[in-house]
Amino acid sequence: MSWQVKYALANIAVQPRVTAEHVEGELIRIVAQDQPDVLAVISAAHEIDVAMAASYRETYPKIDFLCSYRKSCVWHGEAIEYLDGVGVGWGSAGTLTSAALEGNANTASHKTYMFSDRLLRQYGQVQEVSREYDRVHRVTLKSGTALRIGMIADYEPTADAVRSLWDGFGPVDIVWNINPNGNPSPEAMEAGKELGCEVMKWEELRERLRTA
Repeated sequence: MSWQVKYALANIAVQPRVTAEHVEGELIRIVAQDQPDVLAVISAAHEIDVAMAASYRETYPKIDFLCSYRKSCVWHGEAIEYLDGVGVGWGSAGTLTSAALEGNANTASHKTYMFSDRLLRQYGQVQEVSREYDRVHRVTLKSGTALRIGMIADYEPTADAVRSLWDGFGPVDIVWNINPNGNPSPEAMEAGKELGCEVMKWEELRERLRTA
């Protein structure tokens, strides 16, 4: 049994109203009270692209959810689109546990970015959203303006966090601090200026989308 499967089973074992068992390979079954059983693949990948997502589903065709146990895992937009299309949920270990309890494992998406992704798609000035990565969206507005937006979920993003997003995913127009409770540090704002992007919260981003 792989290390990530062992950790997942141990973590689920301490949750109320949920039990889990190893099925085979990287596949586990989660049983939550009053909800359908969930077949979940527990991956240790640092990055999940569409080829890997399709390979997991080919190996385990009945899966309901693909989980990366690494918090740092990067999900490619094409992989997300593929999983959405075949009715397989995706995301972190926390997302998996919540989805099992709520009975929506087949449609669940990464808890860290779910609400922010929805905000962008539902905002009135947005015409199209293309998801390049779990945390990077290219947004086309009704005015024709296109913006590349990168998300950082840290409580108080630092200059290093802004530079790491830029280095890891390429240039962005806006770095969006999606944590509702914190604010970017002054150093993060300055790093954004040096790179040629803006660092902001939703209130500022919404205004930028309205007027761009």
